[in-house]
Amino acid sequence: MEATTWPLFDLRLTTPRLVLRPITDVDIPAFVAAAQSGIHDPARSPFSFPWTAVPDAELPANMAVHVWRTRAQTTAAQRTLPFGVWHEGELVGMQDLVAVEFATLRTVSTGSWLRQSVQGRGIGTEMRTAVVLYAFDHLGAEIAESEAASWNLASLGVSRGVGYLPNGTTRKSWGGSAQDVQLLRLDPDRLRRPAWTLGVEGHDGVASFLGLDAAVPVDS
Repeated sequence: MEATTWPLFDLRLTTPRLVLRPITDVDIPAFVAAAQSGIHDPARSPFSFPWTAVPDAELPANMAVHVWRTRAQTTAAQRTLPFGVWHEGELVGMQDLVAVEFATLRTVSTGSWLRQSVQGRGIGTEMRTAVVLYAFDHLGAEIAESEAASWNLASLGVSRGVGYLPNGTTRKSWGGSAQDVQLLRLDPDRLRRPAWTLGVEGHDGVASFLGLDAAVPVDS
């Protein structure tokens, strides 16, 4: 599929160490390999839906279906932008940017994972910062939300590093069991803007496809 056929394929975010762009079909084998290399301790899942718990033989097809489904369900009203994350030329994780009824709510949420071999280097903070900057400065979002199981200190640490504030707790079925979940909230004034500038390519086509203004003023 050519980028001109699906405008989101032209979107590219760059930070000092990372490239974030939507997953294409060509990327799916590397996407699967990154997940199969190990993401978390098998004894406890950080994901609300324990998708990594399936047998290795089922994971490739499941991940391909996930990519295709999110692509097919992306509309102006409801969208999931599934960014693959590349570090030193290698696909090392995933960073989702999700919006529902965006024209009314101006709110986005995020979800992500990284292969264990690159965890602990600040990459999680850098990739979350990238998509939040894009949401606030280019999409016109007013609020970014996130959540994590209360025991997931790594994820909560990333949120604090970006500037999120606690926004209450709730009880959910999480990873196959009942868990206390920490809710988090961020607005542009609380965002800890980095010293680097986010590189953005292909936004005009995305804005047109999603029915947004191509140019959103940056208030830094």
